[in-house]
Amino acid sequence: MAPVSVRLTPLLQLLVHAASSEATEYAAEGDDPQFRVDPDYGIHALVPGWYVMHVLLQVTGGGIQRPCLYPDYGGGCSEATRIPLPQPDALGRIKALVLISRPLRALRFDPTIRPARFRAGEMKFRRIARPHALWMLLQGVDPSSEGQAHSTKALLARCVAFFRSVGRQGLSSAVDELVHNYYGASRHASGGYLQWLDHFDPLKGGGLELARVNAGQLESGPLISVVLPVYNTPLTFLRRCIDSVRGQTYENWELCIADDASSDARIAECLAAFVREDARIKVIAREQNGHISEATNSALALASGSHVAFLDHDDELSADALHQVVVALKEHPQARLLYSDEDKIDASGRRFEPHFKPGWNPELLRSQNYICHLMVVETSLLAQVGLLRAGFEGSQDHDLVLRCTEVLLPEQICHIPRVLYHWRAIEGSTALGGDQKSYASEAGRRAVSEHLQRIRRDGVVETLNPGCYRTLLALPTTPPRVSVIIPTKDRADLLSLCVRSVLDKTDYPDFEVIVVDNGSLDPDARQLLKELRKAPNVRVLDYPIPFNFSAIVNHGVRHAEGSVLCLLNNDTEVINRSWLHELVARAAQRDAGAIGAMLYYPDDTIQHAGVVLGLGGVAGHVYTRMGRGAPGYMARAWVAQNMSAVTAACMVVRREIFEEVGGFDEALPVAFNDIDFCLRLLQAGYRNVWTPYAELYHHESASRGSEDSPEKQARFAAEVHAMKWRWGDLLHDDVAYNPNLTLDQGDYGLAFPPRSPKLRIAGVPIRH
Repeated sequence: MAPVSVRLTPLLQLLVHAASSEATEYAAEGDDPQFRVDPDYGIHALVPGWYVMHVLLQVTGGGIQRPCLYPDYGGGCSEATRIPLPQPDALGRIKALVLISRPLRALRFDPTIRPARFRAGEMKFRRIARPHALWMLLQGVDPSSEGQAHSTKALLARCVAFFRSVGRQGLSSAVDELVHNYYGASRHASGGYLQWLDHFDPLKGGGLELARVNAGQLESGPLISVVLPVYNTPLTFLRRCIDSVRGQTYENWELCIADDASSDARIAECLAAFVREDARIKVIAREQNGHISEATNSALALASGSHVAFLDHDDELSADALHQVVVALKEHPQARLLYSDEDKIDASGRRFEPHFKPGWNPELLRSQNYICHLMVVETSLLAQVGLLRAGFEGSQDHDLVLRCTEVLLPEQICHIPRVLYHWRAIEGSTALGGDQKSYASEAGRRAVSEHLQRIRRDGVVETLNPGCYRTLLALPTTPPRVSVIIPTKDRADLLSLCVRSVLDKTDYPDFEVIVVDNGSLDPDARQLLKELRKAPNVRVLDYPIPFNFSAIVNHGVRHAEGSVLCLLNNDTEVINRSWLHELVARAAQRDAGAIGAMLYYPDDTIQHAGVVLGLGGVAGHVYTRMGRGAPGYMARAWVAQNMSAVTAACMVVRREIFEEVGGFDEALPVAFNDIDFCLRLLQAGYRNVWTPYAELYHHESASRGSEDSPEKQARFAAEVHAMKWRWGDLLHDDVAYNPNLTLDQGDYGLAFPPRSPKLRIAGVPIRH
């Protein structure tokens, strides 16, 4: 099929510097330059389907960062439909697989997010068949960058994982996941992450030499024992692994290696050579293979340091890893468990797929082992909780960290928001996906299940996907009465759908519905309210004041009978019958604050999957407009986790703690009252939770309208000012997020530049 040629028309922050028949030179000024994409025969020439896109961007100044396409399917350009593109190659060429999923209204091309000068050549789209697209998806973002042998093995591994996914969830869902992973790799991995490292890796340029100077000032720091179980490791990777320890800027370490009866005689020879070269390296040879738990324990028996760092036999430490750990211990001597961010590294040493983690997040740890690498623990803590347990191989580290955190205070857990560990992604490694070692996922499920028993939480653990777990918590023996409080005004169509869905689709045994009417005038609404007054289990309260959401909620709570409150917008609709059971079971936990739900727009795209502080200014929703079922960043859209805030469009909280923190602040009548409430719960020591297992539709703000008048805009500005004055820097350092991730949009993209990488010690946020 003949390619579709297009013209690039500057829209925003682009100035023409020079033009020729072959290319036009532009200056991108600002962080959001935009082209309109105009196909020669109109936008409808790009019919729905798969395309290979080519464009030439030759840089003459600055650099191209995070190029992308924005398809407009009728609702405007959205971050959820953004198509990330790879970085230009050395000749300035971009080649990308592009899916046009629905008929286009318009298409936008954003070449960079930083000021730059470049010559833009012709852009073309070539339609390809679905099998061709599937083949490209399986090949990955940048197969040419790998060695041929490794590329073939990686492709085979991806194919096996894909067909297993088809068997597990069906072809359509498996392809959707493949597409998401492909675009995620474009955004977070190949060009984008490498370019990010070029700009912001602290060890780039003269950073490594400076790090050695700084580490040399800590010669009297603690001895750190790096434990390394080894079994038939490819020698190239084993040497790189050990050399990454020997090359540490901090030198007060010992490397404790246990050879788990490797059948390859070269392993023993290699280890013996390292022992001769460096007195800090200790080796024990096990007579029988005992798998990773027993081998690690053998290595631990050699350790004499005050702290233990865990390293796998084909992975690598960042050169400054142990130095950053010692700095963290000096700044926070109470820390007994420390963990860092990590990325993956392929056979050729290329880094990709960074995992930028939240601070201490116990609910997420029950859902997946987000701590993983690098983990450093106080040696005395291991003596307290025990070593690695046989029978949990593949998830032995998840089991260990769960047992450690059970005996620690939150302030004894420290997150270092720097990439200090490089996880080798080769065939057979779980770095390529949980399907590589299926037994690991079952071991992880048992680890979480036993953890729940130890902390006396009644629940059943299910495996969602490899490495992802759902805990179905049980309700108290006598389920508490729940008051579902629904503020409303007019819009009978919305209120009727909301109340009917609650009454008809809720399997919770004991609840009442309280409708708080804020002065409805519409005849249909007044008739509906009249009918609801007669309905069993429903009460209607009249509260005809000028709109103040906080006051309406507080009024409803004052008249509620339940010991558990469910705040629910009148423009929501229940989807799954167990929604209230899920929310109440989580709210009933002694440390629980506000519990939030998964909310979708009516077109089955995500409206709310938790709130990140600082996103868009004060706070914003993540994953907005991503498709239902999308895994999100590191599969976090699939699992329950602690979030700093959740929306009051559907929020469950125990009445006693609602009253403890003073309810909703009526000085915030419209915006951010739910965020402020959640932060006050955090301040009181409770943990807010978002769960994807309570699902509702939400017609966002359909009954209130938009901020379209000077009065509303002034009121909104005042509420923004109030939030920034109250909570200050907390709004830019969300403990459930990461300073290396962007606050410009809710897709967990990389921050250009990252915010200050402060150490993250769990604790109470401080109000001004």
